[in-house]
Amino acid sequence: MDDSREEVAIQRTIAWTAHSDVGRFRSSNEDAFIALKVTGEGVYRLGKWGHDSNLEGDYVFAVSDGMGGAKAGDFASQIVVEQIALLFPKVFKSYAEGLTIYFQDVLSELLTNIHQAMTELGASYSELNGMGATLSLCWIHFDKVYWAHVGDSRIYHLAATETMSQLTKDDTHVAWMLEKGAISPYEARNHPKRNLLQQVIGGKTQNLNPQFGEFILNKSDRFLICSDGLTNGLFDSAIAKNLAQGDAFSIEREERMAKALVEQSVAEDGKDNTTALCFQVSED
Repeated sequence: MDDSREEVAIQRTIAWTAHSDVGRFRSSNEDAFIALKVTGEGVYRLGKWGHDSNLEGDYVFAVSDGMGGAKAGDFASQIVVEQIALLFPKVFKSYAEGLTIYFQDVLSELLTNIHQAMTELGASYSELNGMGATLSLCWIHFDKVYWAHVGDSRIYHLAATETMSQLTKDDTHVAWMLEKGAISPYEARNHPKRNLLQQVIGGKTQNLNPQFGEFILNKSDRFLICSDGLTNGLFDSAIAKNLAQGDAFSIEREERMAKALVEQSVAEDGKDNTTALCFQVSED
């Protein structure tokens, strides 16, 4: 009897979903998100939801929350995501040419260039003076997720064990006090200065000091990138419960997840613009 077995090819599928809501009290939406697929042939903008099998190329997902007077806030977040679409393909081209590039160097250069563009625009137009934006970004490259962060938008990771962790730290003094144990999570959540940012892209930040990290993808890992409007309305336990729904990978469920999170948060709070972007890479 022939005991040889056929080798089974592993198929990887990525599913993503994003949704943004102006909230119940704001007149304009200062949040923005972007989803990109980048290959050696170019950059492709992805829709609000979708999936892709047999992954080729890299994927970039990001959320930005703008701030500033008049219309500067929504303009700021749009500048950030457009700069990502413009600048990231140049980085990928260097990768394709076989140059040795370290992910932190890549993302640091990307954020520095975006920060410079924002600062120059703010200095050139009085109506944009002081405009700034948060940025939380994930870059999927083969079996790794690289991430970069500035501000108080967040990146969460939910493991197959349904254990959720916040990968980023809010760039606020309140978050620092919480980390040091000086205040409780309840006090941090209700602190009057919890939204005062110590650094943003653009704004009055002189020396940008982003956070970076990398993560090896495991089967059934799920990620959430969100603006602070989402976390104002939902506790981490509620976010984890929503992310953990369902045992098996389902494209249909993945594509509804962000909207469900945003709608629940707006119903609970809704004082701010609210944005969520979820993605998961599965292996079949």
